[in-house]
Amino acid sequence: MPATSLADWLRSASDDELAALLQARRDLATPPPSDSTVLATRAGTAGSTARALEDLDTFTLAVLDAMLVAGADAEAVPAARIATLVGADPPPALSRLRGRAVVWGDEDALRVVPVTREIVGPFPAGLGASVPELADADLSEVSEDEHAVLSALAAGPPIGRSKDALTRVPLEDAKTPVQRLLARGLLLRRDAETVELPREVALILRGGRSCSPGALREPELPTHPHQQSTVDEAAAGEAAEFLRHMESLLAQWSEQPPPVLKSGGLGVRELRKLARELEVDDARATLLAELAVGAGLVADSGTTTPEWVPTTLTDSWLASAPGQRWIILAQAWLELPRLPGLAGQRDAKDKAMAPLSDDLRRPLAPVNRRRVLEALAGLPAGAGVRSVEELVTVLAWRAPRRGGRLRDETVRWTMAEASTLGVIALGALTRAIAALLEDDRSGALEAMVGAMPAPIDHVLVQADLTVVAPGPLEPELAAEIKTVADVESAGPATVYRITEHTVRRALDAGKTADELHGLFGKRSATPVPQALTYLIDDVARRHGRLRGGAAASFLRCDDEVLLAEVLGNPVAEEYELRKIAPTVLVSPVPLAEVLDGLRAAGFAPAAEGSDGRVLDLRPSGRRVPARTRNARRVLPEPGGANPEQIAQVIAHLRAGDRAASRRRGAEVRLPGGGGGSDTAATMALLARASREQREVWIGFVDSHGTASQRILTPAHVGGGMLLSTEDERYPLHRITSAALVED
Repeated sequence: MPATSLADWLRSASDDELAALLQARRDLATPPPSDSTVLATRAGTAGSTARALEDLDTFTLAVLDAMLVAGADAEAVPAARIATLVGADPPPALSRLRGRAVVWGDEDALRVVPVTREIVGPFPAGLGASVPELADADLSEVSEDEHAVLSALAAGPPIGRSKDALTRVPLEDAKTPVQRLLARGLLLRRDAETVELPREVALILRGGRSCSPGALREPELPTHPHQQSTVDEAAAGEAAEFLRHMESLLAQWSEQPPPVLKSGGLGVRELRKLARELEVDDARATLLAELAVGAGLVADSGTTTPEWVPTTLTDSWLASAPGQRWIILAQAWLELPRLPGLAGQRDAKDKAMAPLSDDLRRPLAPVNRRRVLEALAGLPAGAGVRSVEELVTVLAWRAPRRGGRLRDETVRWTMAEASTLGVIALGALTRAIAALLEDDRSGALEAMVGAMPAPIDHVLVQADLTVVAPGPLEPELAAEIKTVADVESAGPATVYRITEHTVRRALDAGKTADELHGLFGKRSATPVPQALTYLIDDVARRHGRLRGGAAASFLRCDDEVLLAEVLGNPVAEEYELRKIAPTVLVSPVPLAEVLDGLRAAGFAPAAEGSDGRVLDLRPSGRRVPARTRNARRVLPEPGGANPEQIAQVIAHLRAGDRAASRRRGAEVRLPGGGGGSDTAATMALLARASREQREVWIGFVDSHGTASQRILTPAHVGGGMLLSTEDERYPLHRITSAALVED
């Protein structure tokens, strides 16, 4: 006998079919449904059904639309009727819909969850209201302009606005196409300015099909074949450039951290400044800032005037090899729950959304990002898409209901960001990111290191005081060159410029003239020009003649004897006091601490300001550290349910179905959880069932407060516990009712 309800159909499904359903729709298993009726009720809710439709392709949704057109939400329809409407064989789509419990029933009696019509909208398949008498309408007498109106509405949606619908006129008085169609009954008047095309007329114009031929099969995705090594090397070049820009960002923000906006995020002026200094566009600057924060290299300082400041992780990141640095950024991009592409766009209040602000937060961004990359991973090795728009079309066909209004833009942003980061090149996926998608970090690192050019250990010093690095330098050599020269132009071959200022900077960093001569003598593949030797010696000759030091406080006194007494006291050694003039002592310790130490030693010092007046340094009140703003936790995408957990849910479901279907005798109820004579009666009933090995029906409430029913055979009753013959344990205080099962 065919199932007449979704609950009956679920009740008759196999365990494997139920397991597949609970895997596809994880929300149905939480909390575990007590029986098939509860499961069917959950499966029929609008929210759950909408989620079940998100990953379905265009053809499957076209079949669902055809079922709604046929009225399968109200009565059973045969699969042959659906095949006629769609114009293709529907079993593959019906199998997917059945697997998600959106459709149920046999081939000759298919039904759809009623709430689906509410989710799809008032015009399934873009068809309007049904007027059965128009099923055989003759459109041969329709003029060309009238046919154009009908064809436009037949493509969907079936409603249109026209002032000609204001009044109904006879055919002989009709002057416009809309008036003539209304007079013939080929259009319906909804209100004074709205008309609707009847479903039957639209189907005639569509050739009897509810969907367009393009919905029946996935569009082709044209590709260009490339060698995988070519793709990897091209992406490695982009990755190296991105790493260079990230280094520059960290260096700039270390010296001049940009302020955090009051509403959070990075201001337009600061973004433009970053883009200008890095010589990149705003989109790349936004991605750099987002990944710097996403990777933990930059954070909000959390002070009273918060700034975006590099973190302690920056030093370890800069000290890492290029391949390892890229892995950190690529992993951060994959897991970034934000859409950098939204920066600069307007929100609902017509306000521009700022980088690093909460406006860009989208928890599903990592899922959608991986969806794009996995589509590329499905192509042959080295094959790249010819056009991003063609990829947009294919992914839109595969899941038209997923992603909302940003569905297509997310694909475009992902491809642009992936290309900038060196994740893809030539429209193809690299081996490194393919390994990272599989959580193989070592494989990803090996692939990226193999694709990047090998670091070189030499430079070319030119007569015009430029230094050319014909490739990526070894980390130690790169650090030394950056100390004594500025980058003039970057790229595959980086050009550095040596000036008097850069040489002085190297000497300030502790380098000596001999060390600089040795650096260029050993590392330059070309002879060191004499002009460079003269420049280093000339700057070194003048460097350091005037020296400065740091002091946190000073002591001055016109009495040199008193200062000598202070220097002779142990307090001078404790606070590192030293004489720099006959009447002046300095200390690296703050003045307040020095004065307290001197007073404890028996002296009577006083503090003075820059104008010579005495200052009061006593504490002005209790102080507490500034609180940092807690980062919002990113919750990962829930994975597939554990097979063991699903098996337990199904066992729970089956037990509830058995309990609901078996006849039972006189029932003992325990009001309010039992007690008194009710408990004694329950114990007696369960003990009798245990002695006679009879099945008993029980109702109980689990630890989560969920009520359910069970059919079991008691093996032992005692110690506050009921033990079944299947080794299941039920606390007696949770049993709310019990009855013997009638034979």
